[in-house]
Amino acid sequence: MTNRTLEEAIIREIATLPEARQEDVLAFVRFLKIGLADEQTIEQQLTDALDQAMDIAKERNITDQDIKAEIRAVRSKQ
Repeated sequence: MTNRTLEEAIIREIATLPEARQEDVLAFVRFLKIGLADEQTIEQQLTDALDQAMDIAKERNITDQDIKAEIRAVRSKQ
């Protein structure tokens, strides 16, 4: 099977799934790609994600204290 044919078959199969399962497939593909990435790429992705999270927190006026309180609350439920 050629790459194009394989890709088309995968797309056809995914298209028949409910949307929630399509999201699961996407998450799994991203998980697989992480295993293929080199350490520098993974570190950059982590840095970018943290920067994005901090920007969102700033936009929503979420303080470091708010974050720590949420973490404590979750941990206390475990």
